[in-house]
Amino acid sequence: MYRSKQYTERTLVEVIHNIHLATALSPNAHRVFLADGDALALPTEHLLVILNELDKKLPRLARVSCYATPGNLQRKSNAELKLLQQHKLSLLYIGVESGSDLILKKVTKGATQRRIAEVLNKAYECELKVSATVILGLGGHTHSREHIEETITLLNSAAVTYLSTLQLYLDDSIKAEFYKKFNEPFISLDDLAILEEQTRLIAGRFKSSPANHIPLKPCLQRTGTGRQSA
Repeated sequence: MYRSKQYTERTLVEVIHNIHLATALSPNAHRVFLADGDALALPTEHLLVILNELDKKLPRLARVSCYATPGNLQRKSNAELKLLQQHKLSLLYIGVESGSDLILKKVTKGATQRRIAEVLNKAYECELKVSATVILGLGGHTHSREHIEETITLLNSAAVTYLSTLQLYLDDSIKAEFYKKFNEPFISLDDLAILEEQTRLIAGRFKSSPANHIPLKPCLQRTGTGRQSA
């Protein structure tokens, strides 16, 4: 999704200007999402300036949300996260993808099951809600059972407010790289096998929520399901 982009941080002057433009158009907005893909990587002091400006410009503001990764959650101290939460950053979207260490390594997630559980619980301790995403079919046919069983283990050991699922979609531009990283024959799951994974996941003793869903036609550009190497 972000392969054509290089990570850069907008200046606070740019961000504040954009806030003024957006709030002039929607002065009654009560929810804000901080774009783009890795807002929590910003220095905490920058985020606080942004949150304060949003609160000043939007009198009805109730919730601010953004994407987060295990890495940037780990790098923020509990004190920093609590401070951000006190300034209305209340929901983090995190791509869990899988609970299997083997699959996480194959897709170069950069985190283990234990580390993901630790940062999810860290967010909970700081009163931040988490919307986690699992990618169905990520282990292919060979590792389907491990993918779901280990993901259930992760979800039962971590605090997650909302859980949703996406179906693996490999865009032609990244198939070769994905297969090379997987380092063994990869057999994609058909729709029935995807539904079976979803059924086993739901039956896995974690708290279900209305956010659980399975998209029928995921698309890399629209859903980000191709971030299997994130």
